[in-house]
Amino acid sequence: MSDPDPAERLALLETRINELKAKDAPKPHTEEHYSQAQHAWRMVIEMVAGIAIGFGIGYGLDSLLGTIPIFLVLFTLLGFAAGVKTMMRSAAELQKEHLADAATDNTPQTGGDERAKHGD
Repeated sequence: MSDPDPAERLALLETRINELKAKDAPKPHTEEHYSQAQHAWRMVIEMVAGIAIGFGIGYGLDSLLGTIPIFLVLFTLLGFAAGVKTMMRSAAELQKEHLADAATDNTPQTGGDERAKHGD
């Protein structure tokens, strides 16, 4: 019975260890931080844009028709509602992405580990 070459076995073992380390390596924290900040700024910009567009349309109609600022108030409120709706849509999209990431992640969710820690 002949054993494989020790250098070959060592290289194979080292390759396997490196693969397992790369698989369990944590993602850089800064990448997630900037990603969340980008999403937050996107939502803020969507809200401000909705209000600004509504304000612009209302002001334009009021100055064009020579009315009191009824259209300004009305369209500013409609712009606010549109901005909130767009923000909610973006939040739902982010939640779907987060749930998809959590489903593909192999780490167990809370609850199961707590029983193991307490010996239940």
